[in-house]
Amino acid sequence: MAAVSMRSRSRSTELSPEEERILIRDIALAAEANSKEGDIFYLLTQRWWQHWIDYVNQDQPNNPNDVSFVSEHYDSAGSSTLKRPAGIDNSDLIYDAASADTNSGIDIHDTLLEGRDYVLLPQEVWNQLHTWYGGGPTLPRKVISSGLSQTEMAVEVYPLRLQLLVMPKGDRSIIRISKKETIAELHRSACDIFDLSMEQVCIWDYYGRRKHALMNDMDKTLDDANIQMDQDILVEVLNPVNGGLSATKGASRSYSVELIQSQGLIARELDTPYGTIGVSTRGSSCGLTGLQNLGNTCFMNSAIQCLVHTPEFARYFREDYHQEINWQNPLGMVGELALAFGELLRKLWAPGRTPVAPRPFKTKLARFAPQFSGYNQHDSQELLAFLLDGLHEDLNRVKHKPYIKSRDADGRPDEDVADEYWANHIARNDSIIVDVCQGQYKSTLVCPICNKVSVTFDPFMYLSLPLQSTTTRTMTVTVFTCDGSALPSACTVTVPKQGRCRDLIQMLSNASSVKHSEKLLLVEIQHHMIQRFLEDPLISLSTIKDDDHLAAFKVPKLANTKYLQLIHRHREQGNSDSQITSGWKPYGTPLVLPISCDDEIIGGNILMKVHKMLSPMLRTKSLEHTKISGVSSVTEGSDPSLDLCSGGACADSVVSNSANKDITSSKPVSSLELPLQLVGENNNTCTDLWVGVEKAIRLASSSTSILIYVDWSQKFLEKYDTHYLENLPEVFKYGPVTKKARSEPLSLYTCLEAFLREEPLVPEDMWYCPQCKERRQASKKLDLWRLPEVLVIHLKRFSYSRSMKHKLETFVDFPIHDFDLTNYVASKKNARRQLYELYALTNHIGGMGSGHYTAHIKLLDENRWYSFDDSCVSPINEEEVKSGAAYVLFYRRVTTEDADASC
Repeated sequence: MAAVSMRSRSRSTELSPEEERILIRDIALAAEANSKEGDIFYLLTQRWWQHWIDYVNQDQPNNPNDVSFVSEHYDSAGSSTLKRPAGIDNSDLIYDAASADTNSGIDIHDTLLEGRDYVLLPQEVWNQLHTWYGGGPTLPRKVISSGLSQTEMAVEVYPLRLQLLVMPKGDRSIIRISKKETIAELHRSACDIFDLSMEQVCIWDYYGRRKHALMNDMDKTLDDANIQMDQDILVEVLNPVNGGLSATKGASRSYSVELIQSQGLIARELDTPYGTIGVSTRGSSCGLTGLQNLGNTCFMNSAIQCLVHTPEFARYFREDYHQEINWQNPLGMVGELALAFGELLRKLWAPGRTPVAPRPFKTKLARFAPQFSGYNQHDSQELLAFLLDGLHEDLNRVKHKPYIKSRDADGRPDEDVADEYWANHIARNDSIIVDVCQGQYKSTLVCPICNKVSVTFDPFMYLSLPLQSTTTRTMTVTVFTCDGSALPSACTVTVPKQGRCRDLIQMLSNASSVKHSEKLLLVEIQHHMIQRFLEDPLISLSTIKDDDHLAAFKVPKLANTKYLQLIHRHREQGNSDSQITSGWKPYGTPLVLPISCDDEIIGGNILMKVHKMLSPMLRTKSLEHTKISGVSSVTEGSDPSLDLCSGGACADSVVSNSANKDITSSKPVSSLELPLQLVGENNNTCTDLWVGVEKAIRLASSSTSILIYVDWSQKFLEKYDTHYLENLPEVFKYGPVTKKARSEPLSLYTCLEAFLREEPLVPEDMWYCPQCKERRQASKKLDLWRLPEVLVIHLKRFSYSRSMKHKLETFVDFPIHDFDLTNYVASKKNARRQLYELYALTNHIGGMGSGHYTAHIKLLDENRWYSFDDSCVSPINEEEVKSGAAYVLFYRRVTTEDADASC
């Protein structure tokens, strides 16, 4: 390391920024021209790379003037020269390296994005930068072939992370290995880790803790073997007394299975290495064909299997459907999507059990829906919604859609209005998809001002049901006092999920004992700055996301006030304490103080208020012999809230006004004189408040707040315990699902009731009231009116916020038989019971970034359930259908004669 540091210092004296830039450019161009499969690239944090880019381009005429970034990296000695970057620091890309498994190496975070979090550098470029700057850790990644033709080059940033399970010993280990490595390399690695010989073990694809395939084709890659991220691999140690099993390339598959069966090592549900041969199909093998995974296409495979096993679709596409293709529909895909889907369905229903590669279908899908191109994981429900809509438009029997303007109900009977809406819909939309999947719901909007009621009847293709069964939510807010009487504290309260800010403020006021003379000022914090003041009591709580950060300030109830915003800044370690404003960056939680506009605003008043609010954070040793000096401008009775301390908590830290009168002419030497900078109206000038403590501060009448910078040098950080200002908690912190949550299943009926419950519209989707002639936040109520033959229900497991996505692992107890919706249908025109039976569902297993989709499907002619896991198809018991992984449910209406889709 010392040698690296000496080398770094030596190079810095030899090369200018311009010379470094040119040399790296030339090295990068040469590396790019000769790139090939197997090359090594290195991850480098975007933060460091951007600093270096700005450093070497600072003298270029087209260099962007990004003040927000550049100000962090100027040399303190001169304001016109960017300082040279310190050593490379990739620590923000990795988990705790100290706890990393030695077999899996250094693990990087699962949600990194190229260009936002990191850049990829050729090996030659990395070597040169590392020679100059040192640092690390080193994060090499290999170039692999990808794409359908395997001719595209890509850097494998996330190699497979596999868990090796040794049976019968029970040992386990995590391993990182490229998906382009062979099964032979996986065998070798497993034997090295567990100190086994190749003759002692056989290795199984153990996805979902079930044996799927014996992995003894040594030349096959893990990618070709369909091994997924974060799945289990079973390392089975054979009994050497009974002969053992050679795991070499020449081992006979039939002999391997026979030998393992003789040792009783195959689970009962597995009859062959592939888990499908030998399954009884009662004289028919139609409909039990798997789909090959082309690379993260399990999301597509699971949705397709559910659609092709919908009896109405199976019958329709196996007959001559070409005459219904709408070749001219501008909203369709000129029939190509319907043709591709029909061909794929026929292959899956043809006799034979060889898995089908859906490449032609995926090619058509990528052409018409670029969002599903490539080989990234996608949302199975989003694909399903696109397919249903796209197939409908390709098969729409209406060639020329008439223009129809829907009328409002205006007091007419609901039955008449609903029939009119449905007739208008069918006049423009008539296809097998509408016949099978589309229903109708009643939507009622009520204006909160004039009570105008608007009723419409709209079609739906599927129902998206929320999983939050409760009508409340918990919210965490950090409460600050402005009078120095208490330290800030996090307060968690329960509020109505569809409540307003006034509900949150009321609950916080009760929980934090707000006095009658006080009120709570609620603010939203982003990037260490105040994003917005939540002063309007009618702001909907739905606009506050779970990953937002909120703070509440106890302020006196004063009329005619302005708010003082206290923004904290500090220097990065290694910088001097020289107070050059361009060298400071915001951090921590900004504070808010009220300033009365009835009196003249004096700099000294602001200083006193700031010290008063921060006084609880003074360390004990700093309370001794400390005085606030240089603030003689504070006049008697100018503001009763200026009493610095309550209860004598810091009486020794304050001197009376009379004692201060003789200090103004002397140089202030108090250790509590925090550097406070008053920011000008245009945010481009700063004034030291200590320079003129007796001077009045003039503010524009339009200004609602005063911005103050508090620059925390190391000296003041030693005197104040500022950790109270850091790590502001989120409104709601997502954590692992608790055992209690898993033991209390959520009923599908409860989810449906939550979906149909009346609630106000979100502010972004307000309704234009035709009577008020204004946009209003109306209340909305949905009712089921007309149910389809096939009811598709989407369980909303994924929630999205500004910074991340969350998955809800809630177990939903959904009925397999006799799903009774009779009482949920508002229309009483049809008196028959509305009963449905489950026949298919998709499952999502795992987390957001590395999950896997499967399907459970019931073959109706056999009355038997099967698991469709890409290429693998295996029988399952009905009790295995229900799980916490259920994502999209497919129900058929129960009739006297079920549709028949057998061969």
